[in-house]
Amino acid sequence: MAENPKVQKESALDRIFNRVMGLALAFGIGPGYMRLLEVRGRKSGRVFTTPVNLLELDGRRYLVAARGETAWARNARAAGNIILRKGSRHESLAVRELADSEKPRILKAFLDCFASQVQRFFDLPAGSPEDSFRATAAGKPVFELIAGA
Repeated sequence: MAENPKVQKESALDRIFNRVMGLALAFGIGPGYMRLLEVRGRKSGRVFTTPVNLLELDGRRYLVAARGETAWARNARAAGNIILRKGSRHESLAVRELADSEKPRILKAFLDCFASQVQRFFDLPAGSPEDSFRATAAGKPVFELIAGA
């Protein structure tokens, strides 16, 4: 299978961290902004999980694929809904992918909020002006989460 040039490859350390954090989140342990994302595979139909940072902004919730076109982003796009878990709590949500013109404000907020974890996936430093995120918007899937799915 060819690598997707629009996604930054996950390092061995990232894989270990994601497994450990995934287990912690499954037991309800972890930062308040983290959730375990469950999404059905678009080809296999299997359920895949990965830890994600949930951004809350102006009363709305968003997921950002900071690495780019990740498998979870492609699967969420195809499925149209996801489940977010933390311990025994879970929430089924519909997803709406944002247009590139809607992304700069969300990308800036995401980077500013989670810079210590995601700065390496952005060419811009945290604190950059919102307009500077227009150039990178096309390469970063952003989903608004909609309750009641």
